Amino acid sequence: MFVRAFFLLLLALNIGVASWLIFAPHPSAQTLPASDPGVSALVLLSEREGAPGANSVELTAAPESAADIRADTCRSIGTFPTQADVRRVIDALTPLVKRIQYREVRATQARGYWVYLAAHESREQALAAARLLAAKGVRDYYVVTAGENQNTISLGLFHEQGNAEKRRSEIAALGFAAQVIARTEELPVYWVDFAETTARPVNWRARVANFPDAQEQSIACF
Repeated sequence: MFVRAFFLLLLALNIGVASWLIFAPHPSAQTLPASDPGVSALVLLSEREGAPGANSVELTAAPESAADIRADTCRSIGTFPTQADVRRVIDALTPLVKRIQYREVRATQARGYWVYLAAHESREQALAAARLLAAKGVRDYYVVTAGENQNTISLGLFHEQGNAEKRRSEIAALGFAAQVIARTEELPVYWVDFAETTARPVNWRARVANFPDAQEQSIACF
């Protein structure tokens, strides 16, 4: 009996709460102003009366036609050793040309010249040849002990080829078959490409006077 009374009490309470949620008065939501008093409301450009459509953007200049582009002439100048040099060249030429870009390529560059005696079959033979050099008054030599040039006798590194050839001749006069080889290394170098109007070629050398060794190539337009 007690359980039944408790159940009826809970049911009555639930009905009362539901009735209050449904029929109780609800305060109306307060609408906040779009802007503070005295401050003009923001208006989008597209919302202004008589404003152009979002897609009607005025161009500063008419786009080039395919015929205009085909009439262009394109040239490439270089090489320039660093990207800082490239930036200076581009800054100097950009106001004069229609389009401009740069390219990085790998180039083999001389790093000097090596005079040497070819590798011997063993270290003992290389040391014997070195003693013969010393006996004839040659002091500036080095026996390579490891690596791909092992047992080679180095006779000097030179920046200028003429000095290397002179050293080779001196050693050859003593009866040794000295050789000269150029030491090379692959390094990045840069070309600057630009497009110009055929009727108005750009005198780029006047603007790139700091690079007197720069060369010019004709290239396909980009």
